[in-house]
Amino acid sequence: MRGGLATSGPTRWVVMGRVMAPWGVKGALKIEPFGAGSGNLCKYSAWWVGKPGKLSEVAVAECRAHGAYLVARFEGCDGPERAGAYRGAEVALRREDLPEPAAHEFYQVDLIGLAVVNGQGERLGRVAGFISTGANDVMRVEHEGGERLVPATAEVIRKVDLEAGTVEVDWGADW
Repeated sequence: MRGGLATSGPTRWVVMGRVMAPWGVKGALKIEPFGAGSGNLCKYSAWWVGKPGKLSEVAVAECRAHGAYLVARFEGCDGPERAGAYRGAEVALRREDLPEPAAHEFYQVDLIGLAVVNGQGERLGRVAGFISTGANDVMRVEHEGGERLVPATAEVIRKVDLEAGTVEVDWGADW
């Protein structure tokens, strides 16, 4: 799967990273990219940055890779004081601005709301979101009794059928 967590609202957002801290004295920022495709953020001239539900468009003046991170500077962000205001902010793109994923790959935002079933045909609930744990992402599945957390790995997620609106998992109903 590609991309990060989705925020709510009419526009489908894909959170691609997080602003970690100011970088240097000219207003640059250290960005932690999320997911396999997030390193491609530098290809976009505008990002949506902020807290969930309160994203604002910013023009990207500069962006480059720096090890596992990105270093970027936004238009009008000309010093560490202004850059510091972005600390902890999410970096998102609109789903429609992203390329279509390869066959058998999906953006997490595309799975939100799909029914989750296991190989025995038991309905486990609906995909409510994802949690990034570092080792692997975890799918939040809401059901009548609450919520269950299912590893979002190739070993557990067996099949995604967007047309049928289902995610088939190798996961027991009692787990």
